[in-house]
Amino acid sequence: MSAQKDSCISSLIFLLFCACSIPRSGSASLQQEPSPQHYFSGLEAGRASLAFFTPSVSPGGQPFLEQIESSAEALQDYGISVVKVDCPKEDLSRYCGKENALRKAFLFRGSRLIREFPTDALFDVNSIVANVLFALLFNEVKYIETLADFENIENVLKGKSNMVFAYVPATGTAEHRAVMEAAFVYGTIHQFVLTTEAALLKATSPEDPDVSSAWLLFCHCQRATEPAQPCRRTALAQPLTLLNIHRHLKLMGAPLVTEVAEDPEKISTVHLQLGLPLVFILSQKETYEADRRTAEFVAWQLLGKAGVALLSRDLVDLNVLHRSNIALKTPDEGMPIQYLVLEDTDEVITLVEDKNKVKQIQEDEQEEEEDEDEKESNNQDIQDDQVVEAVSRDKKRELPLEQILVLTEENFHSSLSEAAQTVVLFYASWEAVSLAVLRSYSEVAAHLKGTPGVLLSRVNCWDWTGLCSQENVTQFPTLRIYKEGQQSVTYGGMWGTEELSSFILLSQVSCPLKLATMDEAEGYLRGEFPSELSSHHHTSLLGVFSTATSEAREAFEEAGNILSGHVRMGMYFEDDALALSQKYSVSPPALLLARSGGRSVEGIALSKHSVQDMVQMIRYELLDVFPEITVPNLPQYLQLRKPFLILFSAGDISQMESKEMLKLAKRRPQQEFVACWLNLKKTPVGHGILRTYFPTTPSLPVLLWVKLQAGGQVFKFPSEQPITEVNILSWLEKLQAGLEIPSSTLSEEDWKPPLPAYDFLQMMEHSMAELSPQPRDTPAEQPPNSPRGDTATQEEPSQESRAEEVGSPGRDLRGTAPRLAARDKQGKRHSEL
Repeated sequence: MSAQKDSCISSLIFLLFCACSIPRSGSASLQQEPSPQHYFSGLEAGRASLAFFTPSVSPGGQPFLEQIESSAEALQDYGISVVKVDCPKEDLSRYCGKENALRKAFLFRGSRLIREFPTDALFDVNSIVANVLFALLFNEVKYIETLADFENIENVLKGKSNMVFAYVPATGTAEHRAVMEAAFVYGTIHQFVLTTEAALLKATSPEDPDVSSAWLLFCHCQRATEPAQPCRRTALAQPLTLLNIHRHLKLMGAPLVTEVAEDPEKISTVHLQLGLPLVFILSQKETYEADRRTAEFVAWQLLGKAGVALLSRDLVDLNVLHRSNIALKTPDEGMPIQYLVLEDTDEVITLVEDKNKVKQIQEDEQEEEEDEDEKESNNQDIQDDQVVEAVSRDKKRELPLEQILVLTEENFHSSLSEAAQTVVLFYASWEAVSLAVLRSYSEVAAHLKGTPGVLLSRVNCWDWTGLCSQENVTQFPTLRIYKEGQQSVTYGGMWGTEELSSFILLSQVSCPLKLATMDEAEGYLRGEFPSELSSHHHTSLLGVFSTATSEAREAFEEAGNILSGHVRMGMYFEDDALALSQKYSVSPPALLLARSGGRSVEGIALSKHSVQDMVQMIRYELLDVFPEITVPNLPQYLQLRKPFLILFSAGDISQMESKEMLKLAKRRPQQEFVACWLNLKKTPVGHGILRTYFPTTPSLPVLLWVKLQAGGQVFKFPSEQPITEVNILSWLEKLQAGLEIPSSTLSEEDWKPPLPAYDFLQMMEHSMAELSPQPRDTPAEQPPNSPRGDTATQEEPSQESRAEEVGSPGRDLRGTAPRLAARDKQGKRHSEL
């Protein structure tokens, strides 16, 4: 009942607020006075009026009169009357003098003149309303020009009130009007600040804003109780309109986290009323403090996008899985609440920000048939393998495998000759990683559909064990490329769609690609490649050899075979190879690296001629000098086993920071560390890394020195110093001298899975025994066996057998192939596999 009452009150305020911007036909009109004396005699104390003095016959003032008359309706809502005063010809007073006619309008409060406006500044209704309100609210809405003014106002407001900071490219615009109308309504609650200075906008925004558009920031200064504590800022993400500003201020005024103790279905907050979702953090008494901190962190990240509530399990009887930790309530009428199990706060934020993710989860929840036995499962049934968990969630989804040829022992060898390049995925239909890769593989098939000379195929090694043994496939999944007359190439990279597609397309071209003329070699360095490589922006590598360096050339060719599909390599060994290499200040044998589309070429002498050394050297030289660390490329840099000098940023780093870090990183080959950066917007897992390093996440950007191999110490670059090459080198010298204290030290404990490993051989033996006939007992009379073959009455069941009895979906994909085969006789899933 209280929720309904709050909703009605909020709706009433909202309607009254919006009435200011809705013109009403005939509700107000331009007042006319026959003379200045008559006008001034009728002025009321404290009442504002906008007056325009004009001769009785004035054709030139007609366009302005039309705009001023149109503005009368809007200004009437703010208690401001608009008056046209006719000046007699003989009146030469201040307001009716010849020099003022048709040139100025005057704003009065009572009989006191507030402001004179040149009529060319009041060119339409928006400019009239904006300028008049700006003049009347001059003491309430502060206009500032510098960052120092902005910070001074923030410091005064800390712990007392909040600030609404608006930037408009010019005054008198529709956006300026919207800000002033909002200030008229909310000016007694928040301090409004206005600027037209683009430099000030850039100085107060974390990203590089578009200064041609209006912006609004809500500064939470009331929460900053300490003088050194900054005011958090939340930008309005929608266009600057009166309705959007009202909506934003309503959201900023709502409680950051709402604590609830009733059925979520009955909860209604301002977020739901304004069309935003509500996220519930499911809490319990034992973890209340941690859950409260988590809820506040998520609420700040989702401020303006969703509401956050803390729901106590101890006070509300929820008929949901005990391991569910998040609930999502959408404003859509009739849509049930989604109870979810999410790994970290980044997933919660993604759930709200990615609308497709919400839709996908809603579809999954509607399709899922909840197993009653799973409600009674213990903590051992929590899935410890994320790949298995993901596959289990998607187990009912049909994979689009029409473009992928199914190979068997009968057609395998004949199919290899049907195309210039045959790609074969060897997998096991019962194994989780195989099923996950099969989904990526189906996306690759869609992406490469119609590519000439490429045939995508698959072999289910559970069905064709002999064929996989013959091809020496010892692990699942395995992807190989077969070309007639050549040795097959095995893929060894990430299993994402983009990485697989790149490998297949790069494998179409010989590695190394032999170039016949100097023009071809230089064109290769400039970025002129075969059509198969045109869409791939890899760094190009060219080996240059003379006739006297055959040993190095042979090693380079063998290295190319090993790196085929992963690296774009060319080779030039004609008579004029010496002239080509000397052009880049090296002598054969040498490597020429063309980065950034051939705009810069680096020459590197080849001193080691073994295949292994050459492969290692090529992989190292192809690494970026100052890379952006991502999930796919992190293993390459971890393999260097060097400390990390890593810059964490909330977005793209500035040009100055990039330039200084690049200068530092180019101190190769003496470089003893990896200089890199991580964009938390593109790689959200970085938030979790920072939470591991620090009790509270530091303000960004933050530069860290991380010694992963030696003690796990983390050092933080002083935040008060600018990030320059000189400052960083001075700081690193102090680190080497032991003059700096680490901010934190990583745990030396080994990372272990939360659950014990499965003994697959033992489970297979037990499963085979179950499938064999039992002469003494019928299946109904046979007591359940433990993995060792003993009866359940003789020994406590093992964790594996208990998991099997529960039959949770997550465990189904962790079992052995014989167990799945037995289930498939009853009703096989994934029949297409």
